[in-house]
Amino acid sequence: MMLRAVSGGVALAVRAQPGAKRSAIVGLYGEGSAAQLKIAVHAQPIEGRANSALIEFLAATFDLPKSSVELTSGELSRGKVFLLHSLTLARANAVLARFIGL
Repeated sequence: MMLRAVSGGVALAVRAQPGAKRSAIVGLYGEGSAAQLKIAVHAQPIEGRANSALIEFLAATFDLPKSSVELTSGELSRGKVFLLHSLTLARANAVLARFIGL
C-alpha cells in the first residue's frame, strides 16, 4: 500500500524520478499493495541530492517541517519509503487526493 498508518505518523512509498525539468507528483507506479507515489524531482541522484529534494518536496506538499520527513528505506534506489511524522492517514489521503484522486 502506498500509504499506511504507523506509530508516529504515516509511511509513504515513493518511486523517485530524478533529473526531471521540475519537481511534481506525476502519478502512481505499480498497483495494489505494491503501488508507489511517483514523484519527479529536479535534482540529480548524486550525493543524496535527489533524496534531499524529495524530503523538501514532501515537506512542502504535506505542510510539514523538513525535520518531520524521514527517509526510512531505499536511500540508493528509486523505490523509497518515507515516514511523515505527526501526520494522520486521513490528512495524508486528503492531500494526495488533490493530486491523484484517491
